[in-house]
Amino acid sequence: MYKSKTILIVDDEPRTRQGLKNMLDAWSGGSCEIQTADNGRDALLILEHSSVHLLITDIRMPEITGLNLVQLLESSSVPVKPAVILISGYAEFDYAHQAIQLGVVNYLLKPIRKEKLIEAVEQALGIHEERTKMSKMERIVDTKLMEASEDLEVRSEPILVALRYVQEHLDQSFGLREVAEYVHLNPSYFSSLFKEQMQMTFIEYVTRTRVQKSKELLLQTRLSVAEIAEHVGYQTTKYFNKVFKEYEGRSPGSYRKGSFGDT
Repeated sequence: MYKSKTILIVDDEPRTRQGLKNMLDAWSGGSCEIQTADNGRDALLILEHSSVHLLITDIRMPEITGLNLVQLLESSSVPVKPAVILISGYAEFDYAHQAIQLGVVNYLLKPIRKEKLIEAVEQALGIHEERTKMSKMERIVDTKLMEASEDLEVRSEPILVALRYVQEHLDQSFGLREVAEYVHLNPSYFSSLFKEQMQMTFIEYVTRTRVQKSKELLLQTRLSVAEIAEHVGYQTTKYFNKVFKEYEGRSPGSYRKGSFGDT
């Protein structure tokens, strides 16, 4: 069962709306919050002010149709869009074709059997969960670091050893001279070699690695900012905040508040 998930049912037919809600309430046993709206405008307000994981909407509704609602949702400021299931009393190819183009995960025809509904809902919630994980990963990953880490097999042995050293000592304070000595190279030569092979300076690589790790901890743990600063090798929270803001454009606390919700 999917815990703490919110499902929004939008249908202008009271009987259909309540019927779907009753089926999902019985299925979830209270572990999912089932909200309803009888029109697209109210639904959009709910979507913009609440974390909705799955939207089940009728296609044919007055003013804002189900397809219109999905289109408006795509252009809204909602961070992670809910998975969408469209329902209709008409088997029309044009509707299904537009639904596919809008990324709708399922298209159900009325009357909807309970077994069919539950199967579609479980599939849709699974898809939303994967989308949320992917969104978080995209926020965490530093593309410059990722590019620099490609084709590591062509890096020289001293650089590979240095990269491992950084990963294994990220929670500690160290500098270029210390790592150069560890890989038995002159600091000046090590600095030049690192920049040539990694396309960034050693200091930039270490800083980006610390910031990336801190983003992971901010989004995936409940550690305080001070604790995270310590985990990624910064002796003071003030300096950690300064470095983080330079790379991310906002403070660690603000970054955490902008999280895409739970998974």
